[in-house]
Amino acid sequence: MEAHGAGFRRVLLLAFCVSGIWAAYIYQGVLQETLSTKRFGPDGKRFEHLAFLNLAQNVVCLVWSYIMIKLWSNGGSGGAPWWTYWSAGITNTIGPAMGIEALKYISYPAQVLAKSSKMIPVMLMGTLVYGIRYTVPEYICTLLVAGGVSMFALLKTSSKTISRLAHPNAPLGYGLCFLNLAFDGFTNATQDSITARYPKTNAWDIMLGMNLWGTIYNVIYMFGWPNAMGFEAVQFCKQHPEAAWDILMYCLCGAVGQNFIFLTISRFGSLANTTITTTRKFVSIVVSSVMSGNPLSWRQWGCVSMVFGGLSYQIYLKWRKLQRMPKKKKP
Repeated sequence: MEAHGAGFRRVLLLAFCVSGIWAAYIYQGVLQETLSTKRFGPDGKRFEHLAFLNLAQNVVCLVWSYIMIKLWSNGGSGGAPWWTYWSAGITNTIGPAMGIEALKYISYPAQVLAKSSKMIPVMLMGTLVYGIRYTVPEYICTLLVAGGVSMFALLKTSSKTISRLAHPNAPLGYGLCFLNLAFDGFTNATQDSITARYPKTNAWDIMLGMNLWGTIYNVIYMFGWPNAMGFEAVQFCKQHPEAAWDILMYCLCGAVGQNFIFLTISRFGSLANTTITTTRKFVSIVVSSVMSGNPLSWRQWGCVSMVFGGLSYQIYLKWRKLQRMPKKKKP
């Protein structure tokens, strides 16, 4: 009976994590798309300073992680010093800014698909720079994802979707997304090296360090000189309070979503988290297509299926690899 009870509680906790990640990031996607396409106020102005979202996100997550450390930290030392995140903070500032600016040029579903192809630059760099040899199934995953994204990009976008974009330009939009992935790759590698050097570093330490430097860099970039874009963004929010509210909710969704991701990884492992976040991206595309006026043709849905088929196969390969690993015997 106790085993059944523990199993049921574990299922409930997993359902709680799935619901939290899906709710936070799907709603954040809706807000991101709203801020990039909506015309605010009677003058019908667009919020052009999308990179300001990253500064707002940095500030909210910096405060959030500080509170979490104060509430839950056991007071131990040995984590990475705050200054070690300076280089990762640079790429983590530039990369997401490029990803969110892409929404001026391509639709939200296209951006989600492009950013789902993270494995492509990873495998290219691994093969060309480090001489890593991958398995045939891994190449199949990559071909499915690359083929799906490429075909989606080449297919004609509906006139309704194009009319919602600030400056339609598919090559520029996809280029920004792939540059975002390249910078993310450096950010992830730097974070891994930091945690290897300082094993006692926890997720909240990383969140605090990354967002501290992100706040510093973004403040310099957006408020470092007279008439910088940050002042214009603040003025826009004063004139259009509904935009300010959307930005606040966007930031809170990101902070809450991080909570659920940390909880999922700590209780169920990174593979479960990857599965949940991958399916969330697919649902985000469905929500965008149905609710936000981004209709997709049946060919585009075929491309979406190719991409998520490749991602699902990759998850399966990771699961199979985990199953083959020798399990630690209990003492």
